[in-house]
Amino acid sequence: MQKPRVLVVDDDPGIRKFVRANLDARDYEVLLAENGLDAIQMFEKAPVDLIILDIMMPFLDGYEVCRRIREKSMVPIIMLTAKDSENDKLRCLELGADDYITKPFSLNELLCRIKVIFRRTLEIKNSTFNPKFACGELEIDFNHHMVFLKGQEVNLSSTEYKIISFLAMNAGRIIAPEYILEKVWGENNLAKHHLLWVNICRLRNKMDRIYAGNNYIQTRPGLGYLISLNQN
Repeated sequence: MQKPRVLVVDDDPGIRKFVRANLDARDYEVLLAENGLDAIQMFEKAPVDLIILDIMMPFLDGYEVCRRIREKSMVPIIMLTAKDSENDKLRCLELGADDYITKPFSLNELLCRIKVIFRRTLEIKNSTFNPKFACGELEIDFNHHMVFLKGQEVNLSSTEYKIISFLAMNAGRIIAPEYILEKVWGENNLAKHHLLWVNICRLRNKMDRIYAGNNYIQTRPGLGYLISLNQN
């Protein structure tokens, strides 16, 4: 069985050595990069299953690395940040990061976050669903992470795609905000209803530009969100 491959990106050699030693001991294959440019080059050369990405680095910071990777891939990303402000954490998540850890962090915290992400990834791989979802003028290609409305591709961020694809997999069911937050951002973001609301507003606006007045993503006040199967 192939070992999960983790790319660790940090300009601090002590952190790189610490993370590598502990992941090696737990049967992960570890690649190391000391700056953002090296990270992009390594990512393009070798497929990875997870990226642990520092924010404050020379040449390219972690925000820009995350943005560039999200243009090409949905690989899970955990951001390492020395900044503890709410805005910095929200920026990580809005760029498409799956999780973040504030420095200094404990080994147990890091390992727990990694396990949660790999468990969530495995659940998606093992789930059985049609490769495409179609309802009226809306079509989602799960294999290629693409969304179409009236035959035109909707240019979504990775976070917006995760939201609409999750709702589509549960089409016709009202999904509570807490459940969407857990599935899209992880267990440590259950209280960030504003983050979900902002992304759903952006998602609706992008869909409205193509098909004005569409009502695919509906809100049920006090209950949650759903994709309605009845578009008549």
